[in-house]
Amino acid sequence: MEAKASGPPKGTRAPNRIVIDDVTPCVAGGAYAVKRVVGEPVRVAATVFADGHDEVAVVLSHQPPGARAWVDLPMASVNPGLDRWEAMFTPMERGVHRFRVLGWIDHFASWQHLVRRKIDAGVEVGSDLLTGAALLEAAAADTTKREAAPLLEAATALRAGDLLVVTDPGSPTRPSAAALFRSRLRKADAAAGPVIEVLVERERALFSTWYELFPRSWSPEPGRPGTLRDVADRLDYVADLGFDVLYLPPIHPIGEAFRKGRNNAEQAGPADPGSPWAIGAEAGGHTAVHPDLGTLDDLRHLVKRAADNGIELALDLALQCSPDHPWVTEHPEWFRHRPDGTIQYAENPPKKYQDIYPLDFESVAWRTLWETLLDVVRFWLDQGVTIFRVDNPHTKPFAFWAWLIGEVRATHPGTIFLAEAFTRPAVMQRLGQVGFTQSYTYFAWRQSAQELTEYFTELTTPPSVDQFRPNAWPNTPDILTFQLQGAPREQFAIRLLLAATLSASYGIYGPVFELCENQGTDNGKEEYLDSEKYEVHRWDLGDPASLRELVATVNAIRYGQLALHTNRTLRFHHSENDQLLCFSKTAHDGADPDPSVPARNPVLVVVNLDPVWNQGGTLELDADALGVDPVRPYEVHDLLTDDRYTWTGVRPFVELRPPLAPGHVFRVSQPPAS
Repeated sequence: MEAKASGPPKGTRAPNRIVIDDVTPCVAGGAYAVKRVVGEPVRVAATVFADGHDEVAVVLSHQPPGARAWVDLPMASVNPGLDRWEAMFTPMERGVHRFRVLGWIDHFASWQHLVRRKIDAGVEVGSDLLTGAALLEAAAADTTKREAAPLLEAATALRAGDLLVVTDPGSPTRPSAAALFRSRLRKADAAAGPVIEVLVERERALFSTWYELFPRSWSPEPGRPGTLRDVADRLDYVADLGFDVLYLPPIHPIGEAFRKGRNNAEQAGPADPGSPWAIGAEAGGHTAVHPDLGTLDDLRHLVKRAADNGIELALDLALQCSPDHPWVTEHPEWFRHRPDGTIQYAENPPKKYQDIYPLDFESVAWRTLWETLLDVVRFWLDQGVTIFRVDNPHTKPFAFWAWLIGEVRATHPGTIFLAEAFTRPAVMQRLGQVGFTQSYTYFAWRQSAQELTEYFTELTTPPSVDQFRPNAWPNTPDILTFQLQGAPREQFAIRLLLAATLSASYGIYGPVFELCENQGTDNGKEEYLDSEKYEVHRWDLGDPASLRELVATVNAIRYGQLALHTNRTLRFHHSENDQLLCFSKTAHDGADPDPSVPARNPVLVVVNLDPVWNQGGTLELDADALGVDPVRPYEVHDLLTDDRYTWTGVRPFVELRPPLAPGHVFRVSQPPAS
């Protein structure tokens, strides 16, 4: 079919010749906000060009939350052959920031470039100088008298045949004619790229250190289950370990119907407490506290005591019910029914969870269900809870999470949501896009140097790094990997060091982790034997074999080194021994190390992945990533052992012995050249 001629575009102004393409960072074509925290730079890049040989002027235009005006920053051409431009802004307030890229044909710079070429070739430029003067005079006519004066002065010089205006670079106190002309370019004449939002959150959204415990196992007295008051009274243990988030599994009443027994047995004994994830009983549902754990006053007391210790409380948000939950009788329309009228319980074949009823987010009553679940979150926010670990969010609609998290952030912008989503990568990434602050990862199953390098490179580079914040856990109540089953203490130390340094956020399920509990079910599953999910335990927190001292040391290093507060500066370095994993981080993207501020220095980590044998080898370091001149000596200070070494060059030899330390955490410093 022939295309019909439509004639040139309508309007008095010719179509803009500028093309703005491939703007980054950008999440899903701009459909979702880019993620940052306060003080974390946003490095913007774009491909900007026009037809022909005209010069272009490009600016990054940034609008902070609540502002009407836009702040313009000049963008620099970082690769002229590829027309790539970059600039950076650092958001210093929470909320939704916006940015866009603007571009113009810079007629004066284009004129300058042409005239310089003619001068270099010995071509007469008298007529060209008059053209340049006319450009400056036109710009002067469109501004104030004071701003027009230097433009007219430069135009007069050109009409007098003065070539200095053509090559004058200006100075910090006296802008050149080219800079003056560029400053008069009007936004109405610019080509504009898409407006991209940046959700800027508090630092804990990026950097956090989690500790999970079951309150019912936290009693100081033998034979008595623990309470929320017991947890509050023993918070010094968690604080001394250096954790800033205390996460509790569901604290609600537990159903009696189909209650699971020890080791997930289908029949429970009279003393079996049941799984906390089977939520709801006669005592209440999602807004009630299990009577054995205490009261709402006890929870508020725990929140306050935690805050006094620099810790925030995270509660589990598990949107499911036991058969005894009040909603089952009050709102049967919120559940999916079988043809015989019974409610469908949860299944993950061959597993059956008869003690759990999933909610039906597509029921005819979905709106009241969604609103009720929002009320649940608001209820706990009113009790002082600021963080939610969300159970299996990937089994609920993305639209629901986008709505709920958006509603919560509208009134409580500091709320953090951690997605417990061990599922397909695309699903995990979409949960990050629709609003989840952080997510569990596949870290527990990444073991070799190659696996860890490939996976964390993926997590810390675009597009993932702009939409998905990893939280690395070596174990959870559901997961005791085969790597840790029957493993020696040294293996736990290795996994601790990797989780705490590869990721800005990490957590452990304790005290089983620091006590190196390694007994699996021995049935081919990655599960704990005698799991705390189904019974009450009593832990010997003073066990001399505990990793508590190492945990406290590693967490203190994390807080003291700003390089470990970020993900996007992670760089891996080559090792000739594949049992040695080597990587580094700097304080933030593009930051130069400052030897006068040790907390800002680069950190270089070397981990022995072998829990049994000594491993040594030569490293091949990226000096640029570490910010050092390899020709001059530089110091590496091991923050784990306090040992110091002076290195020169990029090929140091290291050796690590498992019983002594799982690795090195070097702070790298080099005095300025004299």
